[in-house]
Amino acid sequence: MRRVVRAAGSLGIRALTLYAFSSDNWRRSPAEVAALLHLLAEYLRRERGPLARAGVRCSVIGRRDRLPPHLLDAIAAMEAATRDAAGLHLRLAIDYSSRAQIAAAAAGAASRWTAGLAPRPELVDRLIADALEADCGPVDLLIRTGGEQRLSDFLLWEAAYAELWFTRTPWPAFGLRELRRALAAFAGRQRKFGAEVPEPAPQSAAVRA
Repeated sequence: MRRVVRAAGSLGIRALTLYAFSSDNWRRSPAEVAALLHLLAEYLRRERGPLARAGVRCSVIGRRDRLPPHLLDAIAAMEAATRDAAGLHLRLAIDYSSRAQIAAAAAGAASRWTAGLAPRPELVDRLIADALEADCGPVDLLIRTGGEQRLSDFLLWEAAYAELWFTRTPWPAFGLRELRRALAAFAGRQRKFGAEVPEPAPQSAAVRA
């Protein structure tokens, strides 16, 4: 994780989202879940100072009501220490499900609607997008490591127009070289979004280990 964060910052990526713990991961054995959450808390405590000094802002997306107190404390301390950083925005997805996030955003949009008025799809779309993309915008490039070729409930709304890049390299071995390869592949693609003018280089990337 440290290698990828440093590489992303050096390559000018504005936002990087890493899928650290899926809501589906609760299905694993209690011992494995406890070990994973312990590792996440240790990472947040250990890297808080270095990330703050490097100008990296770190935030966590996903549910928090099921996380243990020691991890919640580590999240709060990390977010407080890096809140004012102006460099790379690192987002860690913990107890995260994209479908659950979309459902929550849709419920929020519905709660803001005036009773008796027919909903306007374009406005509902905007309200959901604002809820999901508010802190870093849509994803430009989505990377999947380890040879998997599925999205696994990761940033489904935000990645609607993302370029996808799959690699057989496992997450523990992923670093600057692989990230450069992904960005080079991205640079060779034309992103027209139905128009004729290609879009510029990526500003937001996401990695699903």
